[in-house]
Amino acid sequence: MFGLDPTMAFILVLCIVVACIFEFINGFHDTANAVATVIYTNTLKPQIAVIWSALWNFLGVIRGGIDVAMGIVVLLPLEYLITGNPMLSVAMVMALLLAAIIWNLGTWYFGIPCSSSHTLIGSIIGVGLAFQFMPENTANALVNWGKASDIGLSLLLSPLIGMGLTILLMVFLKGVIKNKKIFAEPEKDKKPPFWIRAILIATCTGVSYAHGNNDGQKGVGLIMVILIALVPLGFALDHSQDIRKTAIDLTDLQLLAAKVDTNLIAGDTKEVFLRASKNIGAAVAITSTVASVNELSKEDQLILRTKLIKISKDLGKLLKGHKLPLDATTEATIKSKIKSTQTLTDYAPLWVIILISVSLGAGTMIGWKRIVVTIGEKIGKSHLTYAQGASAELVAATTIFGASSLGLPVSTTQVLTSAVAGSMIAGEGLKNLQASTLKSILLAWVLTFPVCVTVAGGLFWLFVQILV
Repeated sequence: MFGLDPTMAFILVLCIVVACIFEFINGFHDTANAVATVIYTNTLKPQIAVIWSALWNFLGVIRGGIDVAMGIVVLLPLEYLITGNPMLSVAMVMALLLAAIIWNLGTWYFGIPCSSSHTLIGSIIGVGLAFQFMPENTANALVNWGKASDIGLSLLLSPLIGMGLTILLMVFLKGVIKNKKIFAEPEKDKKPPFWIRAILIATCTGVSYAHGNNDGQKGVGLIMVILIALVPLGFALDHSQDIRKTAIDLTDLQLLAAKVDTNLIAGDTKEVFLRASKNIGAAVAITSTVASVNELSKEDQLILRTKLIKISKDLGKLLKGHKLPLDATTEATIKSKIKSTQTLTDYAPLWVIILISVSLGAGTMIGWKRIVVTIGEKIGKSHLTYAQGASAELVAATTIFGASSLGLPVSTTQVLTSAVAGSMIAGEGLKNLQASTLKSILLAWVLTFPVCVTVAGGLFWLFVQILV
């Protein structure tokens, strides 16, 4: 398999299976986010709701793209890890996967809605931090703190956005809707009117699809981390791309960079620009001599991947701050060329996307009840009304889609739970929230990141002592 010896082939398969288990757990852990409202309003029977949610989770992954997935991949300094002992990569992958699975299963067991995204990001950063201080880190590689800060900000702000928008939406609905039935608590074992059912099924569908679209990409990114770390020759670059097109884009970038008057820039800006220009030259030298990725040696593939990522990072930083003496048209052209070169590094094979889709969809159909009870009954002092359920899910789906369009992972659990809390606040204020449940949820949210960082880092260190 990919030229690996039997031991490494077994380890590769094992890592992929464990990644699928994580995504499976993510499915049943987060299913409640989509189905709680339709179940507790008697809109759909639990079995039908879960299968319906699983289907749309599956489709969300298939149609989700890879922007969020690549955000996961670039968090770790893979370019340095894959050039060393392969068992170092094995230790890294198994540590972050096990840490994430342990925390997800623990919070699920106690029925606490907890962020799988928060869990995964914390575990990734944990192994990255641990690697920074290991003697094996001869290149002084660091976690991509720029990307980590963007992700951290999205995870922090999205629940606040979810709560705030839901409060506003509920206030708006109360002002314009005269039929008060939508604000009433569902009658036991009685289905709501057809028009209310249609709205709630639509919002459930939206959250399910958005969850697959965003959370599914995290699973795709996770498997790409495994493949790039363990089989760099097969997955460091997209072998289906025409490298000659990349060579043309890089040559164009080189010509555009040559137009920059370096006398007009100084300090850190000049240093970053000169570094980017040097990397462009090196990438041109590699790509201009071959007709396909397959003609590159393993060393050149790794070097090219590293150069392309650094070019994108450095020029992107300079262009974002408008730090180069360039007109708007030239800036737009450079951005276009950078995006074109990224197709060689930012990709995921179809089989990876399908594998994650199946894992997430299958997990969605199992283990949903514990967290459904928490969301449906224990956040507020009263059961969800039709309006509360629809408002929370509409806001959650919109927020998650917005984050996906920006390539940022967010927590479906955090966004929807906050939106449900917001819908309760809009009804009778803070007194309508169950303090004990909220304390448990907040405690889990606060602890998730430091616990996962610590556990993943500790497991990584332990595995390195055993394997490397």
